[in-house]
Amino acid sequence: MTQALTMRSPRRPGWGQTIRFILLLASVVLVLIPVYVLLVTSFKGSADADPSRTWYLPEVWVTKNWSNAWNQLSGGLLRSLALVIPSSIISAMLGSANGFVLSKWRFPGANVVFTLILFGMFIPYQAIMIPLSGMMLDVQAGAPWFAGIPTLILVHIVYGIPICTLIFRNYYATAVPTEIIEAARVDGANTFSTYNRVVLPVSVPGFIVTLIWQFTSAWNDFIFALFLTNQNNGPVTFGLNALASGQNPNYPQIMAGVLVASLPTLIVYIALGKYFVSGLMSGSVK
Repeated sequence: MTQALTMRSPRRPGWGQTIRFILLLASVVLVLIPVYVLLVTSFKGSADADPSRTWYLPEVWVTKNWSNAWNQLSGGLLRSLALVIPSSIISAMLGSANGFVLSKWRFPGANVVFTLILFGMFIPYQAIMIPLSGMMLDVQAGAPWFAGIPTLILVHIVYGIPICTLIFRNYYATAVPTEIIEAARVDGANTFSTYNRVVLPVSVPGFIVTLIWQFTSAWNDFIFALFLTNQNNGPVTFGLNALASGQNPNYPQIMAGVLVASLPTLIVYIALGKYFVSGLMSGSVK
């Protein structure tokens, strides 16, 4: 009798929880609608890709759109990989070093230096594009090998330093206790040894955030590619623009090209997405 009275009946979901579930489901549907249109259209023939049949499945499933898109974008995909990997790693490393110095090594004028670095985040690309193009043309005149992807690597490294510095400075200020740094100094470690042996091993969340951020930014870049490269030595976004241009665009092939160009960033977010949010939250207090 007593045992029966102490047993609690399972709680039924209230109206609030049901409404939240419905809203989340509606948000997911809204986000996936463009993906559905892209995927379905990429398997249609030219005659089947009519606006009146946007929501319908293909009458005949066609795969040549994907093969044609791959043939036109494969070179740009490889060049984009050659762009995003070094630019992401180098800018993350420089941001990590800057964040460590600005958060744990307080020197006169540190706040001014940090403010000047952050100022680079607020300079729009369009404001510096003309002088940047002129400067890069002068450099390429003396070093022809620097044209194309090497130019974009340098630009994205420089433009990535402010945001990487901000992320790492906030991360180190909250996730790395100052007492550990002081203990390393007492043991005779210099600044480089402290950074290399104490700080870097606990910097994985910060690196994941900055690498994903820089990877996405460099992969999706178009304006730098438009001004500083051409279709023969530019990234995949330049090739995608060429694929979508023309008097009579092939929409199924364009949709297939968009999906092909989006796959690397999608894979990165699926593989590291759960670490991205936790890494951002690690530096959220400051």
